[in-house]
Amino acid sequence: MTAAGPSLTILMLALLATHVAGMGAFLTVPVLAPAIAAEAGLPASLVGLHTALVYAGALVSGPLTGPLIRRHGAVRVLQVCMVLVALGIALAALGHPLALVVSAFVAGMGHGPVTACGSHLLAGRTPPRRRSLVFSLKQAGVPAGAMLVAAAAPAIAMAYGWRAGVLAMAATGLLVALALQPIRAALDAGRDPGAGGAGLAALWREAAGSLGLLRTDAALRRLTVMSCCYGVAQFCFLTFFVAFQVTMLGTPLAEAGLRMALAQAAGVLGRIAWALIADRHGARGPLLACGLGAAAAGLALAAAGPDWPALLVVLAGIVMGATAVGWNGVLLAETARIAPAGQVGGATAALSFAFAVTMLVAPPAFSALVGLTGGYGAGFLLCALVALGGAATMLRR
Repeated sequence: MTAAGPSLTILMLALLATHVAGMGAFLTVPVLAPAIAAEAGLPASLVGLHTALVYAGALVSGPLTGPLIRRHGAVRVLQVCMVLVALGIALAALGHPLALVVSAFVAGMGHGPVTACGSHLLAGRTPPRRRSLVFSLKQAGVPAGAMLVAAAAPAIAMAYGWRAGVLAMAATGLLVALALQPIRAALDAGRDPGAGGAGLAALWREAAGSLGLLRTDAALRRLTVMSCCYGVAQFCFLTFFVAFQVTMLGTPLAEAGLRMALAQAAGVLGRIAWALIADRHGARGPLLACGLGAAAAGLALAAAGPDWPALLVVLAGIVMGATAVGWNGVLLAETARIAPAGQVGGATAALSFAFAVTMLVAPPAFSALVGLTGGYGAGFLLCALVALGGAATMLRR
């Protein structure tokens, strides 16, 4: 700790922890979907609705991030988010379909402000020449969290039952909320409880101003379109990769989870590597490469079948991890660079809102394609085509 607050290293570790815990909101149910679905009498392919419901929750809380940060401070907002994520995940342990719906929505409300809070805390503390690297290191918590969930939850489930896996992931969120308390006073010192007026209506009026940036800022709008396209590939992959392997390829659940963890390890390395390139040569090239790589991996998964060598499936997952999971840090650093002064949190929240709207549609559409075709090939083909569309936005100057 310094007189001005925690060092950048301590702040980075804290934000990494929030992303690690936050990924439980998205992945705990998907990686345990075969076991949960078997008990609930539901098809595992319906897991796409879980991701959509998580983003429905994020749509409620995400736009309020900027006003909430100004009133209460980014660290306090993150603490409340971690508690909501933990509560949401824990509700899934009830196993009833209605509980699974509420679980996803509550966890999504907790996850909605997480990224924008992190961007707000880092924006004024990061040297411009290292912005992409710092933001990507922070965002490496996303695939790191996915690795934790993908490896640990199925292993715990195999040993103690799927409910134990769910509750273990929920406990992670509570631990992170407590761990943030020592740095709160220094980092939230600039909060203004009376900013913008009192009441929920005042919060929403201020939030609407942040969303207006998408209408007035062409560069932010282009990045938003790209992120929505890449997000389709990213979250459909995260949501369905385990279920695809178990139901279509006959892969044991624990092995499928480890393959997902390996893909997320590639995502961690990808985020760092793309950031180093972006800090040296600009964001456009790495973001374009991520879209093309995700499209190629999506095409490979679309063609995969039971007769495919396991190594090819693993390699396709690794490429998808490095690209479809690897772009976020560079995007967020670029968003911070182009955002109006003092509005990094609002600009990030506006982008995240559009992203969440897209995620309401994409995973259920993937689920529908599985139901219509009886396989996952059409869904992964859709991911590839949409990723190509996102890459095309990077060709424009």
